[in-house]
Formats: sequence, structure tokens, C-alpha cells
Amino acid sequence: MIIWISSYPKSGNTWLRSLLTSYYFSEDGKFDFGLLKNIKQFPSKDFFSKRVESIDEAAKNWLIIQKKIKDLKKARFLKTHNVFGSYKGNNFTSQEFTLGAIIVVRDPRNVITSLMNHYSSNEDEALEMIKSVYRNLKDKKDIDNYASYSFISSWANNYNSWKNSNIKNKLVIKYEELENNPVDTFKNVIIFINNLLNNKAQVDVKKLNKSIQSTKFDKMKKMEEKKGFDEAIYSSDGSKKPFFNLGRKNNYKNLLSKETTKEIEDAFNKEMVELGYL
Repeated sequence: MIIWISSYPKSGNTWLRSLLTSYYFSEDGKFDFGLLKNIKQFPSKDFFSKRVESIDEAAKNWLIIQKKIKDLKKARFLKTHNVFGSYKGNNFTSQEFTLGAIIVVRDPRNVITSLMNHYSSNEDEALEMIKSVYRNLKDKKDIDNYASYSFISSWANNYNSWKNSNIKNKLVIKYEELENNPVDTFKNVIIFINNLLNNKAQVDVKKLNKSIQSTKFDKMKKMEEKKGFDEAIYSSDGSKKPFFNLGRKNNYKNLLSKETTKEIEDAFNKEMVELGYL
């Protein structure tokens, strides 16, 4: 059964995965990039034995792959940026294969500034991306392979699709809560997961604190500078762009024009008010 870690891109999914893997897959809570292999992205090439030649072929296999995961009779974390929905009648996932979902959400005004760095895009291009209900992602290194195809839609559609899904067990966490109150926020995540797993163990406070300390932005940034990071992407000149870029310095008030800020607030007003961003 699957525990989904879902989010729109650049909303804190990697940070949460880092916390979870250091807590659940290390002995002492100390994080290392190698631990992230324990929470793979879905969909991706890791789950397909051959080249996937179309979106239709990929979509038809989503539930088939998830059934195989269920048949292993072991809970498994999976990361996704895909919306909760269907493609030509092929559901992305279902309650049958899902144990629960942790939905990570972040202020879209700060998401867009991260998108600009990550995808080497300007403000207008990033604004178009975050608002597009038709937006998708695919690994550019595999031009004709759709194994990694994800339909992300807009920031609002992505968030609403998971929040309003029929998944029984859901937890919404805000990036800002994880940033400003990491101990209590991550503790709530662990309690949620342990309940899903029928794990009666108390939260290991020492390991929790070690996980938080070892995944602080500055440490992750230094780790990337020293070892590199597989999930970083290449810029147009062929060099890898830093994945861990600004941290708390990523503040839309200093980085985003007033016109773009207002356009985001108008487009996503309902969700931003609901989440306390406005």
C-alpha cells in the first residue's frame, strides 16, 4: 500500500522526503542524499521495464504498477507531483492501493520564484506555468520516453485535486509551518504515518530532532556543493543548477514584481485565503 507525498513542484516535497527518510530509514536520524532512494518519484523510469512510447501507454500502467506494490504487502512511500485524477479514463491512483496521503503546499508567490530558478525561466514564463491547467512535466533527457510523464495542472488544481480526493486518510502540511515550527509539524507527520501503519511506538524525539538538524537548508546546500545532487537539473549551458538555492531568502516580496504578485493573488485567491496566505 502506498503513502503518497504529493505536492506541486518546488513546494517542499524534497525537504519532507529528506526528513522522512532520515527518520524512518536511518539508524540515528542523520540525513544523507542516498536515503532519498527509499522514496522514489511516481511515475518514473524506475517503475517501467521498457521505454514508454506514449502518455496513453503510461496512464494504462499506473494502476497495474500500483497493484504490484500492494501485492508486496508492505507500506511504501511514493513522491508525486501528479494531480489526483485520470487521463482518458485511466485513474492516477485509487483508494484500493492507497494507505494515505501527505499533501505539501506552499505559498504560490514563493513557489513561482523557486520555479524561475529551477527551470531557468523568467517571471512571465513561470507565471504562465503556475497558472496553466494543462501543464505537464516529463524528463527532457528521454525525449520519446513517457515513463516520467506527470500531469501537474495549475498550483490551485494540483492542491485541490488531492485535498478533495476520496482518499480516506489525508494530512495537509504547509511548507511555512515546517519552516517556522519544524518540531511540532514533523511530529504530527510522524504520528499520522504511525497511525496509518498501526505502529504503536512513541515518537523518537531524539531521532526527530536529529532528522531536523541534519536536513537544515544550509547543511543540504553544502552537501550538494560537496557531493552533487541527482535531482538537480541542467541549465541551458549544460551545467547543473543548484537545487538548494535561496532557502529563507526566497521571499517573493524582494524577488517578485507587484504586478505578478497581484496576478497570483487574484488567480488563487480562494485557496490562498483558505490556507491563510491572504
